[in-house]
Amino acid sequence: MNAKELREKTPEQLREDLVALKKEQFNLRFQQATGQLENNARMRTVRRDAARVLTILNQKAASEA
Repeated sequence: MNAKELREKTPEQLREDLVALKKEQFNLRFQQATGQLENNARMRTVRRDAARVLTILNQKAASEA
């Protein structure tokens, strides 16, 4: 996910993406706690993607206000 793709989405689509990323982050944390996590780097990318989505949402809200 890059910022250019995210800027083209509507705020509602961004919120849906954020919910999906948060669910994936929860599942990854659960896998890590039980010792089933195979790709540790995925946790970092999911966390950064969620932050990227939040940043774009905040930018869109600021531009509308």
